[in-house]
Amino acid sequence: MNRLPNTPPTPVAVESDVQAVLEDAFARYQDELLGTLYYLVGNREDAQDAFQEAFVRCWRHWETVPRVTNLKAWIFRIALNLGRDIRGAAWRRRRKPLPEDEAVLAARPADQPQVEYSRREKLAVLRRELLELRSEEQEVFLLRQNGQMTYEEIARTLDVPVGTVKTRMRLALKKLQEAICPDKDEE
Repeated sequence: MNRLPNTPPTPVAVESDVQAVLEDAFARYQDELLGTLYYLVGNREDAQDAFQEAFVRCWRHWETVPRVTNLKAWIFRIALNLGRDIRGAAWRRRRKPLPEDEAVLAARPADQPQVEYSRREKLAVLRRELLELRSEEQEVFLLRQNGQMTYEEIARTLDVPVGTVKTRMRLALKKLQEAICPDKDEE
């Protein structure tokens, strides 16, 4: 047997299978991860950097995958931690994200119905308010909405009690609802 020095004794076929599982998972969760990271870090470039770095970190620890009970939660935890690091670095640099929604709204055709315009306005308000949520609320909201994770999965991912996750989600939803329907409180 001609094995190179320092190579793991794991058969190549097993390594290849596990790496294929990782590649497939990242392909399946790409949109959800990028969306979550975008709202976490505040801009597309940093979100893509975090996504790529998350893939690299997961790839480096491929041998852990067979012991992981929830691959999606494991990947999201790694990506979330990277997003937090990038967000912290961006804050220290006092970097502000560029508003992308204004360009989309400005390019709106003049003959588009008022209903569509109203929907886009509410969506823009929602996006702005999402960025204004406390980071803990934002993470829970994004993992639930974009990651489609259960409260229990989120609790394990963030290493907090399920009750804390539910409280953060309730607060996030309340703030977002107040932003979209401010007149509701006045009735």
